[in-house]
Amino acid sequence: MFRIDLKSRKAIYEQVVDNFKEMIISGILKPDEKVPSVRELAKELTINPNTIQKAYRELESRGYFYSVSGLGNFVAAPSDKQDNSARINELKDTLKTALNELMYLECPKEEIMEILKDTALMREGETER
Repeated sequence: MFRIDLKSRKAIYEQVVDNFKEMIISGILKPDEKVPSVRELAKELTINPNTIQKAYRELESRGYFYSVSGLGNFVAAPSDKQDNSARINELKDTLKTALNELMYLECPKEEIMEILKDTALMREGETER
């Protein structure tokens, strides 16, 4: 389920955030689904609970989680997310940078377009479910 690389330069809490985001975006975790408690996940991953708590706070601040007092943390529905315009602009810049690097490395434009098309088709297939 989770991939934590202790040798990675990326902080462990960031790896936890990335793992949850990937599971939410790919549809593995559904809106309103309860996620493991901080203690449960810390024990399962043998990670300090403070690290998990930091990841959960980050996910909540980005609109991927919401918490219910006394019940725990849950996956937020996309419509429940806050204003995403700043994050969208940040991701657009990241995408432009990646596309420019692919073109610099002489990746064929057709291959780049195929990646974009496949990604869009994959997302369309998820919304039809």
